[in-house]
Amino acid sequence: MTCALVLLCAVIFLTGPVSGFLPVYGTGSALHRAQVSYLNDWGVVPRALWSGALRPLITPLTALFLHGSWLHLLGNLLFLHVFGGPVEMRMGRLRFAVCYLTVGYVAMLCYAAAHHQSAETLVGASGAVSGVLGAFLYLHPTARVTSLFPFLYFLPLRFPAWLVLVFWLAVQWVAARGDTDGPGVAYLAHVVGFTLGFLYAWARFRRFRTATVGTPAPATQGESTP
Repeated sequence: MTCALVLLCAVIFLTGPVSGFLPVYGTGSALHRAQVSYLNDWGVVPRALWSGALRPLITPLTALFLHGSWLHLLGNLLFLHVFGGPVEMRMGRLRFAVCYLTVGYVAMLCYAAAHHQSAETLVGASGAVSGVLGAFLYLHPTARVTSLFPFLYFLPLRFPAWLVLVFWLAVQWVAARGDTDGPGVAYLAHVVGFTLGFLYAWARFRRFRTATVGTPAPATQGESTP
């Protein structure tokens, strides 16, 4: 499922006007108009979402598969590829897909509610991918991940997942507090998605942890009753 989501996002981007690959969308100003129209039609426009019309209500779902640039696409797909596989293995394909789509949809809704007067278009899988990160934190907190930090001269260093992801969430939270209605990164969607993904994993798997902790370990051969 992780590979299918990565492939689907890539194909949609490459065949859409934003990539600029297909000549059918034209060039120059014609291409720009096609890009704007495409993103407005299938992305989330908060002001339109709360207008009472039914069609905009599907855009928080369709927007999860759209991206505004190559950098936007590659960043989301990299995180999804790295963290999605282990989470999917624990959840199973169907539950992983439901979690991904539901968390992404609700993250978009929350951002749109907080910026309900905005006419800026919101696209990208960031909210859903953030949910995957949140689930990974609960399911694999002690796993070690390789990270690059600018202030450490981009040296590849390995840290526990909980340290990296909590630091990432803190950065998103600080940035979200200064969020505006203008174009930019939807940090609030990241925070909401991460939180929902963590809570979903907690609600779904906490009883297995409790059972594991509460079940006594089996006796070794030397401890068994004669």
